[in-house]
Amino acid sequence: MADLLYLVHRLPYPPNKGDKVRSFHLLQHLLARHRVHLGTFVDDPADEAHLPHLQGLCASLHAERLHPLRARLASLAGLARGDALTLHYYRSAALARWVDETVAREPIAATVVFSSSMAQYAQRHPQIPMLVDFVDVDSAKWTDYAPNHRWPMSWLYRREGRRLLECESEVARQAQASYFATEKEVDLFRRLAPAAGRGVQAMNNGVDARYFSPAPERASPFEKDEAPLVFTGAMDYWPNVDAVNWFAQDVLPRLRQARPGLRLHIVGRSPAPAVRALAGPGVVVTGTVPDVRPYLQHAAVVVAPLRLARGIQNKILEAMAMARPVVAATACVQALQAEEGAEVLAAEAADDYVRILEQLLAAPERAAAIGAAGRRRVLQTYDWSTHMAVVERQLAALGAAVAA
Repeated sequence: MADLLYLVHRLPYPPNKGDKVRSFHLLQHLLARHRVHLGTFVDDPADEAHLPHLQGLCASLHAERLHPLRARLASLAGLARGDALTLHYYRSAALARWVDETVAREPIAATVVFSSSMAQYAQRHPQIPMLVDFVDVDSAKWTDYAPNHRWPMSWLYRREGRRLLECESEVARQAQASYFATEKEVDLFRRLAPAAGRGVQAMNNGVDARYFSPAPERASPFEKDEAPLVFTGAMDYWPNVDAVNWFAQDVLPRLRQARPGLRLHIVGRSPAPAVRALAGPGVVVTGTVPDVRPYLQHAAVVVAPLRLARGIQNKILEAMAMARPVVAATACVQALQAEEGAEVLAAEAADDYVRILEQLLAAPERAAAIGAAGRRRVLQTYDWSTHMAVVERQLAALGAAVAA
């Protein structure tokens, strides 16, 4: 058992959105084997209620309140200094002091960093081995946003992509090991930062298939005669906002011409104004729900028409674990180790979504078979403990090196 410093950009509990699901399971894995000193930010006031739970699990905890508006204003310092704005968004003198004090007080064997923005604190102590879970190539996300926005935001997104890639490259060069959620993201990073490829490898996402499993007693949240399509996710996240707006405008009206009882349920916290504006006869915007599983279990089809997202999407794995048929963007399906057409369905243009969804809605037995096959795939391939073992192997290697 070693003392580890774990630095995460967002409180890794509760696991109620994509990045928090992954950071939470990594925390669980580390806690089972080590004493963990957790440094993190709290960007949702509701999460503060969970701090006592984490305090009981961790050897020490620094959870700092992050005010998004203040952080955005502070991030503008990056323009003057030539830095990535993301670094200044997550820059805190108080967290830096806590890291310094923890390193001085505790025999920290290694630092595990979740997201490149938190590596700036580990870099203060280069004598301590650093492992970094990048999850995705975040710099490429910013670059991808640019074509969908007008100047000056398009310029700002391209600039952030360039500056953040410089940061990611330097962090990967300094780290003993770096992880991305898919082999595709590993390949992309190696192309974008060829000098930083040492120690870069994939650590796939997983899903808690015991929690996300269908239960006969679970009641449906839908009206008796409706055909519900379901999209889940944090609804203030731009790729999710873009996805539901595009789907509601370009796909859903065509489906409802033949099936007026069809409704899209957008299930997730903090719906942006553009999402709330979609609410109407064909769209239900739920906001935060106590349990997403009833919506997944009783969906006719789960959709994930993400045009800007990267890597493995937890929302897709969770729906597959619930044995529901999933129709998702081609890029999201290609990130999965799943058989397209049998375990999950891929679509790209509006015509594709209309055609595939009409076929599934007309053939519920086929939809059920695809859902069942998807759950079998999750049970076979997407176990968290198996994937997280790559971190433990690296930590063990570091321990052996120190002992030698």
